[in-house]
Amino acid sequence: MIYKVKAPILGFNNVNSVILEKADDVIAKISDASNPYITFHLVNPYALRNDYSFEISDDIEQMLEIHKRSIINIYNIFVIQNPIQKSIVNFLSPIIFNEDNGTMGQMVLSQRDYPNFSIQDSLEDYISMDAPSEDDKGLQLA
Repeated sequence: MIYKVKAPILGFNNVNSVILEKADDVIAKISDASNPYITFHLVNPYALRNDYSFEISDDIEQMLEIHKRSIINIYNIFVIQNPIQKSIVNFLSPIIFNEDNGTMGQMVLSQRDYPNFSIQDSLEDYISMDAPSEDDKGLQLA
């Protein structure tokens, strides 16, 4: 699905619309609709940690036209490393998608208000890597 960018991704102010592709309920990616070489990998933070909670600012609510009954999805950008458990997640700058109107934006949280969130949390703090079985590829949530 294509989303109109209402609150820009940090450092990418010229990205006006993105294509969201979900691999599954945990992993997704967005690409600039006009430049497929600009791509961000996303992770569902609620699949990684049960303490992920924040208040959406009034500015973001207005920009994305979020209301009490709006269907929203939250993701965080992560940088893939090798091995995968060394990947870095940015929990301080969630990406918010309003499914009702096809808008999205990045919101930057204050570390002072959210001291348990970081811009560079290691994925290995939230997953375990076991030997793969026939049913999975070995990546399991901690």
